[in-house]
Amino acid sequence: MRGLTPRAIVEQLNQYIIGQHEAKRAVAIALRNRWRRQQLSEDLRQEVLPKNIIMIGPTGVGKTEIARRLAGLADAPFVKVEASHYTEVGYHGRDVESMVRELVELSVNMVRAEMFEQVRPQAEKNAEESLLDHLHEPAEPSADSDRAEQHRRAREHLRRLLQEHKLDERDVEIQVTQKPAIIQGVSLGGEEMGVDMQGFLEEMLPSRTETRRMSVREAAEMLVEQECEKLVDRQTVARRGLWKAENGGIIFIDELDKIASSGGESHGPDVSREGVQRDLLPIVEGCTVPTRYGMVHTDHILFIAAGAFNVAKPSDLVPELQGRFPIRVELKDLTREDFVRILVEPRSALTRQYCALLQTEGVELVFPPDGVERIAEYAEQINQRTQSIGARRLQTVMEKVLETVSFEAPDVDASRVVVDRAYVDSKLSDVVEDEELTRYIL
Repeated sequence: MRGLTPRAIVEQLNQYIIGQHEAKRAVAIALRNRWRRQQLSEDLRQEVLPKNIIMIGPTGVGKTEIARRLAGLADAPFVKVEASHYTEVGYHGRDVESMVRELVELSVNMVRAEMFEQVRPQAEKNAEESLLDHLHEPAEPSADSDRAEQHRRAREHLRRLLQEHKLDERDVEIQVTQKPAIIQGVSLGGEEMGVDMQGFLEEMLPSRTETRRMSVREAAEMLVEQECEKLVDRQTVARRGLWKAENGGIIFIDELDKIASSGGESHGPDVSREGVQRDLLPIVEGCTVPTRYGMVHTDHILFIAAGAFNVAKPSDLVPELQGRFPIRVELKDLTREDFVRILVEPRSALTRQYCALLQTEGVELVFPPDGVERIAEYAEQINQRTQSIGARRLQTVMEKVLETVSFEAPDVDASRVVVDRAYVDSKLSDVVEDEELTRYIL
């Protein structure tokens, strides 16, 4: 985190997201403040709260992508939820703490994966010895020195073959420990009472051991995982996972505008929306949530909310919830020039993706500037004529443009396809001219 200055964070985000500099600066400062907080004394550190953010803008302009890439930069657990789900029929009153439990589960899995990588070299050595025991019976303690030496040489010969992957296809029988199959999310009397029901059942129900016959390659992978489990302490994983969730976790609450009241006297749907806001308030404000790994405090989790807010406004939220999102940033609609840049500049640009995909079939795709500009023009035109879905429209247009070559690529010899202006027009002009057809296809 020391090297992730706000400027460096924005530069990293620029590699994947076009424009929206105000939003990038806001999230960069929020992320940097986390590192700054860790440098403070313990008593002051507890007083510094995260500056939660509301992103305001239409769909498809990069709100979710900014938050997701930010979490990736910080190697932080990231959970996305949609606030509108809590207002749907049968969901009102749903345990909103489930988003925190999901974050903790993800955080623990990230820590477990990190610790597995640390112990993997030792686990591979242990798994190799175990696999050799299955391939070659251990020497008897009473064996004389000659027989013991023969056994050692045979074992070392097998070790070399194993390390050179010359035994990968040989079958071997190994003992596999299976945990009891438990339905995820099982609970009694609601989520509140079933926080650790899965963990409880895992402890109560005995594990089964069975003999399986599999290839050496599969057996090696399974044994390495088993050895990693033995070498990693579960309590340490849980403790570090809780800390990572509390101090580095990011929860992205999408469609926040869908739970804003329309103003005036609350009745009907407004009552449900305001109820969801009241349920969210303690989570964002800071509370203690029970999880299967222990109690987690939400005081320093970073919450990033987003919504179009074209009908409701942030001021329509309950005042207490408004106060917990002190930073507001507005994301702008994307223009044709933005679409052109999105198609070619990001590291994961659509043109690069399609070129790489069809290259696997021996087809070389070429996107000259006039072809890229024409695709952007069509995307902008369709967004204006129908409902705007922002940059997501580019994927729809690209799929239609490349539908034929994608279908025929496996059946043709190596070829070169130039997606220029004429090529794009030949694939889209008829569809775009028919407005009714455009609504269904593009």
